[in-house]
Amino acid sequence: MNTEVKNGWWAKSANGRTAILYLLPSVLLFSVFIFYPMLRTIYLSFYLTDQSGKAVLNVGFDNYAYLLQSPEFLNSMKATGLFVLYTVPIGIIIALFLALLANEKLKGIGFFRTIYSSTMGVSVAASSVVWLFLFHPSIGMFNRLLSVVNIPQIQWLLDPEWALFSVSLSTIWMNLGFSFLIILGGLQNIDEHLYESSRIDGAGYFYRLRRITIPMLSPTLFFIITISLINAFQSFGQIDILTKGGPSQSTNLIVYSIYREAFVNYQFGTASAQAVFLFILILIVTVLQFKFGEKKVHYQ
Repeated sequence: MNTEVKNGWWAKSANGRTAILYLLPSVLLFSVFIFYPMLRTIYLSFYLTDQSGKAVLNVGFDNYAYLLQSPEFLNSMKATGLFVLYTVPIGIIIALFLALLANEKLKGIGFFRTIYSSTMGVSVAASSVVWLFLFHPSIGMFNRLLSVVNIPQIQWLLDPEWALFSVSLSTIWMNLGFSFLIILGGLQNIDEHLYESSRIDGAGYFYRLRRITIPMLSPTLFFIITISLINAFQSFGQIDILTKGGPSQSTNLIVYSIYREAFVNYQFGTASAQAVFLFILILIVTVLQFKFGEKKVHYQ
């Protein structure tokens, strides 16, 4: 009996060592590129630093208190919230609409599927440069269209009232391809027999959409909403190229604020505190999404 127990324990230990060996490369990569930077960021958030980022003086929670009283940081949080509100719901609704169109069995529909998903193949930098020309006040296509219908030209990226909307519009376009493909995949996984049965019962298109398509698509929508929320909070590239946080800090989203505080002002302590705030904010939003959003998910 003791021999059997010993052999069983040895086999389990061997399996454990084998599992650790397989996991070791991933653990090392996560440690170097995720865990250490995160712990280092939390550490620096309690310090004043020199221009090289070296901790000089422990100030406790003073960096956090300073941010909560800083008009620039509060404005950055407000701009980030509006940006998320503009981009996530509208982007998902448009992607859902296009996916419903592209899911129809029509001749040549593959061409439109390619067009709708093509934004995935364009980098944020390249897309931002294209939108920079579209928003140009004198030679941009948008203002030319406005002049055709005798509407006054708009300073898309130079007017604080329009800048955040303009950046949000370009972001919706950039993220549309990914959302479209994910939702289209979810639509094509819905059992066709459900639609056939509903047609036999005389159900109309919108009834099938409300009672079959949306419930069956809810796991996909839950996933894409969660990913879109996280990506929206972390947006940076288009802000840097289109507006650099201006005008009047109307597009100074929190990630760009972190970048500017750390690599322009060399205040790594307050930048780290902002990063911790961003982490907590994303964590709260994600937990709320799982707590309330997952209740409406219908798994097949």
